Amino acid sequence: MEVDEYQALAAETMQFDKKESTALSIVMLGLNGEVGGLSTEYKKKLRDGDNYEIFKEKLIEELGDIIWYLASIATIEDIPLSQILTHNLKKTQDRWEDLTDKAQLELEGEFFDDNYDEDEQLPREFVAEFREGTDKHNKKCVNIFVNGETFGNTIRDNHYEGDYYRYHDLFHFSYVTVLGWSPTSRGLMHKKRRSDEKVNEIEDGGRAVVIDEAISALVFEHARNHNFYEGVTTIDEQLLQTIRLLTRHLEVSKATPKQWEQAILTGFEVWRKMRVEKTGRVICNLHEKTMLFEPLDNEEHS
Repeated sequence: MEVDEYQALAAETMQFDKKESTALSIVMLGLNGEVGGLSTEYKKKLRDGDNYEIFKEKLIEELGDIIWYLASIATIEDIPLSQILTHNLKKTQDRWEDLTDKAQLELEGEFFDDNYDEDEQLPREFVAEFREGTDKHNKKCVNIFVNGETFGNTIRDNHYEGDYYRYHDLFHFSYVTVLGWSPTSRGLMHKKRRSDEKVNEIEDGGRAVVIDEAISALVFEHARNHNFYEGVTTIDEQLLQTIRLLTRHLEVSKATPKQWEQAILTGFEVWRKMRVEKTGRVICNLHEKTMLFEPLDNEEHS
């Protein structure tokens, strides 16, 4: 049976007009009751084990009632059940599908700046060096060089306690490496797409840079409460949805939650190494989506 056919047939058994003001309340409360019923059956299964021989029968009954109420909610709101299932399946695939899978790789498509001249493209491979020192106020700071060129200004933690946020450009580099996106990095690498006035203003302009920086700061605070993602393989769904909300009007909105997760974890893996070494070289490859850390020897550091 097709799901929309089921929805239509289920609607015929509704004992109220779906246009009534109380219709949605009735089915919402009914759904809540049925979920409670399902939990009750599971409690019996836990209590009685294999002796509860009708568990599967009860499971079919309770799940069927839940599906009926879900279909009724969709009917009241004039949403085809097939549309809901299709949307949910895409959402879960985007979140959990293995990025090494061919089907997922095809979703990534080309780099956002492939159609621009090379001087307006993010470098597909680059080396970033982080050199730590102290400034005139004797505070810890870091200078960054990308392919031998100075990248931005000297950076401090800008925090009451040293928390190594001075290395946060690693996160921007991980967004570049995995997502092919970072307005902050694009600007400091002098790769803004000035040949397209609208793209230069919206995708590479000040507001996009603020969003890029906001994501970096937001994720850092989340990571602080999760051991800076040491040993973590999945990131909180709500955080990823917040990032997607912030970027929904930008080209990077095409990135899936799974790709954002990969970008974030890749950046923090290198950041944790940099925090220990205090200086180092990071080799970034956009084609392979990798960031490799190398410590600088004493001669290079000096």
